[in-house]
Amino acid sequence: MKKRTTVLLLLFVLCSIAAHTIARDLPVSRQASLVERTSPAEVMIEATGIYRSSETRSRRIERDLNDNGVPMATIDAKKAAVWFLLFGSTDPMLSTTDARNRFRPYESHFFDIDRIEEWISWEQTGLIARVRTDDGTGLQITKRFRINTEMINNELERFRIIEARSELTEAIGRPFIMVLPQAAANQNPVDLLRNDPHIRHAAAVVESFLTARLYDVVVPEQVSGLDQMVSALNLVEGQQEDYAYQIAQQIGSDIYITFSGTEEDAGFGTTRTAMLVRAFETTTGRLLGAETGYSQGRRGERSVSTEEAMNDAIDKVLSRINNYWVDDMSRGVQYKVVLNIPDFFSRDDVEDIQFAFMDAVDAITQSSRENIATSQTLDYLIWCDPAEFGNSRNVYRSLVREFNRHGGIGRIRSVTINRKLLVLEVDGG
Repeated sequence: MKKRTTVLLLLFVLCSIAAHTIARDLPVSRQASLVERTSPAEVMIEATGIYRSSETRSRRIERDLNDNGVPMATIDAKKAAVWFLLFGSTDPMLSTTDARNRFRPYESHFFDIDRIEEWISWEQTGLIARVRTDDGTGLQITKRFRINTEMINNELERFRIIEARSELTEAIGRPFIMVLPQAAANQNPVDLLRNDPHIRHAAAVVESFLTARLYDVVVPEQVSGLDQMVSALNLVEGQQEDYAYQIAQQIGSDIYITFSGTEEDAGFGTTRTAMLVRAFETTTGRLLGAETGYSQGRRGERSVSTEEAMNDAIDKVLSRINNYWVDDMSRGVQYKVVLNIPDFFSRDDVEDIQFAFMDAVDAITQSSRENIATSQTLDYLIWCDPAEFGNSRNVYRSLVREFNRHGGIGRIRSVTINRKLLVLEVDGG
């Protein structure tokens, strides 16, 4: 009995020591905020650090705070900045419960101050604030740091806390993204890119950010034949005037990003720029994320303010895109398939065509969703195995084969095929 009691006591002591060690590694303060996204790889964080003296006598407390207060509170502020990036921001690096659970065994690794110092590329020399707390027994300081988020992200991938982008890319491909300015109804956004230098600069900032993160970026004004929009792309009711949607469908991007900007008074004769960035799923037009980024107040330097505000906004939206891409691609590669049925077929023939096409879709997909079903149009979203259907041509060939195998009347022909969209029709041949 004594032996069992001793073992239990020893386990309790070891657990207490482990818990104390983990708690010591974590920051006391959890106060931090994003100042700005300085580049695709770095952010400026304003963080607060706390140090509480363990001394009991007032003279020793004073000496301890004078000697150790600022250095120890600064260490806590650095940890608080990392904690904010991992857990506390609007779009934290650890955005799912599974990722946070996988992180717990490595807390001491990520909050080791020597490692955090490697991630900090710049530290403010002075202090923004210095306040005595806890009836004079503690010290709270605030200062700014520039932190390399790419290095933290690589470390999270190394321990398989989050999905490695290289592995995801190899397994399911990398999304193609197109960037366009927000345009008024019946206004072509490509014309805005061509004719407005300020808008062109804003688009270039987003494209530079995306390419720095190794995304595949499609530049719409470089795609030949874009002005000749085919009528087959006016497929979704209510989308006829949405040129951004039509262009994205024509090019075959997986995601398209639109942006717009305004300038507002920031006081003392300065103005700041606000950029609204929105990301859409091309196949459905579904909104994936929308964020507004702000610049600091300046006199002039419009391009600098645009870049600063855009970096702030696109970083937040990109986090939403990543979460969507991982989640959606777990279902397979997504395509939009539209089958047009000419009106010269009889009612019975139309029904046979529809049934055969439905069977063909079921035969090649992991899942599907019927959006529109009329006597002349079938509109589907389909999800296919990326190993077998990595491109739309394979999808088209398999649909034709399965349609014929299931007794379809007539022959399926292609009208428009790109990376994400297949517009097909049935002829009587």
